[in-house]
Amino acid sequence: MFLNDRPILVLAPHTDDGELGCGATISKLTSLGHQVHYVAFCSCDESLPKEFELGSLRRELLDATEVLGIPAENVTVHSFTVRKLSYSRQDILEELVKLNRTLNPQLVFCPTVDDLHQDHAVVAQEALRAFKTKTVLGYEIPWNNIEFHANYLVTVNERDLETKISALRMYTSQKHRPYFSERFLRAHAHSRGVTIGAEYAEAFTLYRAVY
Repeated sequence: MFLNDRPILVLAPHTDDGELGCGATISKLTSLGHQVHYVAFCSCDESLPKEFELGSLRRELLDATEVLGIPAENVTVHSFTVRKLSYSRQDILEELVKLNRTLNPQLVFCPTVDDLHQDHAVVAQEALRAFKTKTVLGYEIPWNNIEFHANYLVTVNERDLETKISALRMYTSQKHRPYFSERFLRAHAHSRGVTIGAEYAEAFTLYRAVY
């Protein structure tokens, strides 16, 4: 699938979305020597539990992406307002167009356009506009997807899955969320793996393949 040394781009509406949707795949890619860039659009300070100080999720993201093998200089966190990305749609599109021009990625990961979270849907829609000449994979967020077209699966091994889980452990402010539990993460990866005769996998919607 990867024919050159151009970067791979992960788009996350919020801090943690990239790890949740494709963390094990990111681990696989960085272990193979690929250059991965991660862009989050919200620092999500408005959603922090009251006992955490502002900026906690931004710091947790940097710790998590470091675990996944992404250097800090390849991580960007914008300051758009959580749950209100639709009000900044044009600004987001312009950021993505700029990324396409400056980074020229060979592959882009983003949420799916069918994701029920309004911020996720905005990033997905604008990503397809900005990166229509690139390979684009929509990652799975099961609690937000009533429908999901799993037409592209990536096998991952125990090391990749454990790296994803370790990365998500960096989000101490989010550990109360049920989808952060190791039990869920392992079960979901295993269920996707079973469908293709593998131990573990992550599922994606392939929107466009450009080779």
